[in-house]
Amino acid sequence: MTSKTYQRLICLAVFLLGAQPIYALSDSIQENQKMEQDQIHSTIETNNTAVFAGDIDGILATFEPNGVLIAQPGMPAKGTPALREAFKQFIAINPKITVIDHEVIQADDIALHSSTWKMSGKTPDGHPIEQSGFSVVVLRKQPDGRWLMVIDNPFGDHLAHKK
Repeated sequence: MTSKTYQRLICLAVFLLGAQPIYALSDSIQENQKMEQDQIHSTIETNNTAVFAGDIDGILATFEPNGVLIAQPGMPAKGTPALREAFKQFIAINPKITVIDHEVIQADDIALHSSTWKMSGKTPDGHPIEQSGFSVVVLRKQPDGRWLMVIDNPFGDHLAHKK
């Protein structure tokens, strides 16, 4: 074996041996990201389940204390008292929310959850309501590991429908 061939084999061995931990680390990172995204989506699902159940305290538990809900385009409700009032009015229509598709983009302890949704309910006088839209939610990872909503805008596509 020539010296040049031997050097190439050594380089190849170093490359291959060095690459294994990179692949293992990559799998571990991907697994951790998947777990984080599942936790983020779980926060959204917990919120929707609490809305369906009419559980205002359960809804508020998915928000940071100074969280913001866009109750209607241009109408933010900020902080626990305002969120409580906004959700109290929303629950009055007995909404059933279905997330059709969703995506999570995460940057360290901040995440953006976007989704398409459908909602059905009834007005206080019994008339059916049906809506659909595009939701944009900003979440922050808490020191205890939970993900909580900072901003919930279920009308994220309202600008696209403006004339």
